Amino acid sequence: MSYQINGRQFSHAPRAGQCLRTFLRELGHFGVKKGCDAGDCGACTVLVDGEPVHSCLIPAFRADGHAVTTIEGLAPDGGTHPMQQAFLDAQAFQCGFCTAGMILTCASLNQAQRQDLGASLKGNLCRCTGYRAIEDALDGRTNVEDAAAGTAFGRSLPAPAGPQVVRGAARYTFDMAIAGLLHVKMLRSPHAHAKIISIDKTAALRVPGVHAVLTFEDAPDRLFSTARHEKAWMDPDDTRVLDQVVRFIGQKVAAVVAESEAAAEDGCRRLKVDYEILTAVIDPAQAIAAGAPVLHGDKTPEQRVADARHNIVAETHGEYGDVARALAQAAVTYEGTFTTQRVQHAALETHGGLAWLDSDGILNVRSSTQTPFLTRRALADIFNLAPDKVRVYCERVGGGFGGKQEMFVEDILALAALKTGRPVKLELTREEQFIATSTRHPMRVAVKAGADSEGKLTALQLDVLSNTGAYGNHAGPVLLHAVGECIAVYNCPNKKVDAVVAYTNTVPAGAFRGYGLPQTLFAVEAAIDELAKGLGINAYEFRRRNVIKPGDPMLSPPGSEHTDVIYGSYGLDQCLDLVERAMREEAPKTGLSADWLTGEGIALTMIDTVPPDGHIADASISLREDGGFELTVGTAEFGNGTSTVHRQIAASALATTVDQIRLRQSDTAHGGHDTGAYGSTGTFVAGLATQHAAENMSGELKAFAGRAAGMDAASCTLENDAVICGKQRLSFARIAEIARSEAKTLRASGTSEGTPRSVAFNVQGFRVAVNKGTGEIKILKSVQAADAGRVANPMQCRGQVEGGVAQSLGATLYEEMVIDDRGRVVNAKFRDYHLPSFADIPRTEVLFADTVDTIGPMGAKSMSESPYNPVAAALGNALADATGIRFTAVPFKPDRLFPLLQEKFGS
Repeated sequence: MSYQINGRQFSHAPRAGQCLRTFLRELGHFGVKKGCDAGDCGACTVLVDGEPVHSCLIPAFRADGHAVTTIEGLAPDGGTHPMQQAFLDAQAFQCGFCTAGMILTCASLNQAQRQDLGASLKGNLCRCTGYRAIEDALDGRTNVEDAAAGTAFGRSLPAPAGPQVVRGAARYTFDMAIAGLLHVKMLRSPHAHAKIISIDKTAALRVPGVHAVLTFEDAPDRLFSTARHEKAWMDPDDTRVLDQVVRFIGQKVAAVVAESEAAAEDGCRRLKVDYEILTAVIDPAQAIAAGAPVLHGDKTPEQRVADARHNIVAETHGEYGDVARALAQAAVTYEGTFTTQRVQHAALETHGGLAWLDSDGILNVRSSTQTPFLTRRALADIFNLAPDKVRVYCERVGGGFGGKQEMFVEDILALAALKTGRPVKLELTREEQFIATSTRHPMRVAVKAGADSEGKLTALQLDVLSNTGAYGNHAGPVLLHAVGECIAVYNCPNKKVDAVVAYTNTVPAGAFRGYGLPQTLFAVEAAIDELAKGLGINAYEFRRRNVIKPGDPMLSPPGSEHTDVIYGSYGLDQCLDLVERAMREEAPKTGLSADWLTGEGIALTMIDTVPPDGHIADASISLREDGGFELTVGTAEFGNGTSTVHRQIAASALATTVDQIRLRQSDTAHGGHDTGAYGSTGTFVAGLATQHAAENMSGELKAFAGRAAGMDAASCTLENDAVICGKQRLSFARIAEIARSEAKTLRASGTSEGTPRSVAFNVQGFRVAVNKGTGEIKILKSVQAADAGRVANPMQCRGQVEGGVAQSLGATLYEEMVIDDRGRVVNAKFRDYHLPSFADIPRTEVLFADTVDTIGPMGAKSMSESPYNPVAAALGNALADATGIRFTAVPFKPDRLFPLLQEKFGS
């Protein structure tokens, strides 16, 4: 066989049954990505004779005699193809995992295909961008700008990894070759609840190439949580590396380590497991009822499980004032019960990693993680290793959305590497991602609200039941967050909260973008709208009368011991004004028939800019010999844009340009500490550490230059890559030269501890049309206003808002993990799940409030998580405005809307 790949001939023969994707990757073409292995996502797209194909579906032998082009060969001689340049100019990527496949498809389109991008791009999914920037690339728009020395912050500068991303040269978790690599595959439980009596390894160990079979008998008997937080109190210790009791279908039973994935899979099939089947409970209301089967009967409050006998992981109860009395006296009241579903993060890079022991006996783990430092801490604890004997790091991460604030694979990788002494790899399949990692917490939220005749809130009450699944990772913090800012944003003298999170024998829930707020906002913002309607008050005006303002307490019962949240800035009023003005603009004619009903709706959200009780980030910076700087941070890059912003912060503080800042990040071997890139802290916390480090370096430069010039450092200033001391100008390169002659290197460091915390705000508005005969929804207008403080990078921040709205629209309109009555995930693949594609997502107009935060780095606030939060609530309010029906369950699928529409309007 002969293969032409990127213009070169190869005579390698593929293995029997090997697909083109794995064949190309084995030849070193790492730009060909694995996102689904089912032809659903397009991350593996290559060109065969100029036509885009999903290489995961093509048997490698079928490429014999054909010209195959991967992203690495799209431009000759290592150049830049016009489509690659267009993606750079528009910055049409975030995490970048889908980008190579997306570029190849876009580069293949003719003019006719460009007229219907919804159809032409249906085979390529992007979970991050919301697709607007991709359309900009196809339209030839330039979204990036330049910045002179010292002016980087606040400018739309491109991502530093952009050239590597568009050429397929950016390295993700598995984009490296390791000699002697063994592969790990997991045997997973077919039962929702069972005790393992025995595991017969004999037949599995006879499979050629199998090196080890690891079970609960081989793993440390140590309880921990897969959730990663700085403080242990946040999560229950209810999980083991491998447990003798399985509590959901898909839980790890055994790991087979072999020379190939095929041998490991064969070994899994040959394991014989004897189970004692236990009674399972799938519904959370049944789980907390008397007499329900107990999932974690051996756990106590010492393991931070609130009431194991009743399957209650955590709960919170409290009241300010007298809600019952206030409701009885209110001029208008509303009461309703709302339900939200399980949603998958669907990051295109699945969980996985590589692990090996180096010559110094250090356990190295290269993982797709948002929390390398906390994962190192956990591995050291579980396996009784000194922290300096564990290194955890990540290269570029292919999406996170909270799902990688967990430790789902690193413990197994460590166990396998320590047991075999060989480098090992574990890469989850897309099905495993659905059935064996984590989801958003499904919730039932009952809300009661009342207001007086003047339009002032008098009562707000929430009763929440959250389903954490089989394990309590993030269960308590998500619950507390869910009932926090959603009502704290409103002034109301009487508030009450009763909230419980329950164990069930289903796939665990965990951290997910929004962290509980989207679920409760769906109910609270509906109640606010209904009260406004009952009083005949405009939805914007009613909110203006009731939202908190600087100086007002931010209260949610039962209160919190963490009282460090302050008004670093306030732009909620501006956000309401911006959305109201945008929605008042004359709408274009739609040409819709009388079967379509139109309506508008809004919702608002507030979010603390940092999780409570400490979020730590260290940064260090040194002057290089060439006069540039090396900046080291711990936070990870997974499409959140932190690597861009950190360089902007440092360059602005040091009066230089971003190209002079070389960034090292997300590697515990670099020293320092970083709690992790979650809760939108990559800018607000880690960015502040970078600012402190850069400002300290500025002081070092002034002091050193002052001594060299014979002047007081206080009279020296930084300007255009130099220190100005009176009439003398010492360039950074000259200072580095002088320092080198004295055997010195100028260094500085900075730390941020995540306190005090500020608040950020978002307001979402929709205009929708609903077909009263079918339940189909069309979004006619989408606008979101965001209070992000001083916006560090407007282009990038706009992309975060657009991506958040797009992801949330998926959850609002059609995404849903279906669990059957046995606890099994029914739709564990993309084609059965419906991720938003290009055709599904409207353009969202993004507007920014004009504020400067007194706490955040250079006046900035967080803005990666909160854009997701108000979307379902705003769309629900728009549906109610259009139809006069209050729909109380998401997703708003046509078949779910149809019965109530038919009841009201007829067939």
